Amino acid sequence: MSGHLSAELLLEGYRQGIFPMSENKHDSELFWVNPKERGIFPINGFHLSRSLRRRLLRVDYEVKVSTAFADVVEACADRPESWINQTIFELYCTLAAKGKAHSIEIWRNGVLIGGVYGVVEGAAFFGESMFSRERDASKIALAYLMHRLKHNGFKLFDTQFLTEHLASLGAREISRQQYYYLLTEALSRPAN
Repeated sequence: MSGHLSAELLLEGYRQGIFPMSENKHDSELFWVNPKERGIFPINGFHLSRSLRRRLLRVDYEVKVSTAFADVVEACADRPESWINQTIFELYCTLAAKGKAHSIEIWRNGVLIGGVYGVVEGAAFFGESMFSRERDASKIALAYLMHRLKHNGFKLFDTQFLTEHLASLGAREISRQQYYYLLTEALSRPAN
């Protein structure tokens, strides 16, 4: 799969339960991924630790939605190992322009310190990546994202893979078959 991938084809991939990746940020090729075990966040299952709750209540930050989408994707790719190449960057920015991809951004004193982004279709949110430039900034973004998903009718939060970090926040792994069932349900419903 090369640069011929369109934003619409990318969205169709998500509807079919697959998503694109590249080997690394310098590789121009993309490939579709369909994990046997899929990471998801149960919509009511976000684990808010006492320390994170205290951190959220401090409110020495500002939360914005999709005001700096490209900056969030760039920040997510700004690490030694990243699967976000130029093609992926451009495709997701195109999806954002069409209202099909969104970012939750955490700002302090006008500086972007953390965020998360993903794709939206029906009542499904497909989480792509997150970053933190300050302690807990990505967790704060996730907490706000979970709140929005829960209160706006979302049924599925796909994390693609389960990492230790996500598991510590309440994410879990399900089979491909369970995932397809949840995906079908979520795609048949509207959410905001």
